[in-house]
Amino acid sequence: MDKQMLEVEVAYASPQKQVLCCLKVAAGTCARQAVLQSRLPENFPDVDFQVAAIGIFGKKIADDVVLHEFDRVEVYRPLLIDPKEGRRNRAKNHKVKTVKSSAGDMLNDG
Repeated sequence: MDKQMLEVEVAYASPQKQVLCCLKVAAGTCARQAVLQSRLPENFPDVDFQVAAIGIFGKKIADDVVLHEFDRVEVYRPLLIDPKEGRRNRAKNHKVKTVKSSAGDMLNDG
């Protein structure tokens, strides 16, 4: 008897392109196994798909999570900056622009 097959998607996006691979995997296949069975390693040879963070529908998961029918496994790129630090920088820059803008307005009013 044939092993039950599941249809899943594996997705990865670089700044230049994104690839979504649809594939059939055996029931019981883990998320990392699906990533490695996909075409992603050949499309992005510079990415280490053995260790890259992965998730399902935007939620980070462990490598050994067993897939279900129609799951979309996403491979995440490493963060370039900590999100909290990015928010602090944007808030700081916004305050500087607001203060400069207010000071300039006072000069123009007089």
